[in-house]
Amino acid sequence: MSTYKFKTTNIKGKEYVEVNQRVKALRSIPSYAGYGIHTELLHIDSESCVVRASILNSEGVVVSQGMAQEDKASSRINQTSYVENCETSAVGRALGFLGIGIDTSIATADEVDMAIKKQDSPPAASSKRPLTQDILDSMKEAVTQGKEAHVKSALEGKYTYTAEQYESIFQ
Repeated sequence: MSTYKFKTTNIKGKEYVEVNQRVKALRSIPSYAGYGIHTELLHIDSESCVVRASILNSEGVVVSQGMAQEDKASSRINQTSYVENCETSAVGRALGFLGIGIDTSIATADEVDMAIKKQDSPPAASSKRPLTQDILDSMKEAVTQGKEAHVKSALEGKYTYTAEQYESIFQ
């Protein structure tokens, strides 16, 4: 067990580790020597994107993954940087699932801050998009990798879909 000291950010009375701290730990803790980070853009359009981050051990074997989804319209910074923010969130989640910086939460300070801002902002007009075949296929793959909760979260409020599509994802 490492004695690495994480800097945290206090959000509404709870301490959260930022993604940069998780990346620094991966690069600093000797037991993670040779580990790497690989990201994949699974979906992108003019309104949103989905990124999967994988953590690879020194032999190149995937030991952890995390997914994230960002909407361009969800914040001012996302208007210009939604892809970058999505990649950062996916990396933070993958490192969290590896066990880095999770004393209080898998969620990073950045994710929690964004979620609070979304909750505090007035509801936008419905921006649900149809579930495309590419997204459906990505979600099926994610479920086979044990990411069922993430897929359900991504589906909620973001896509319109049929009962058949839903069943095909979670069969």
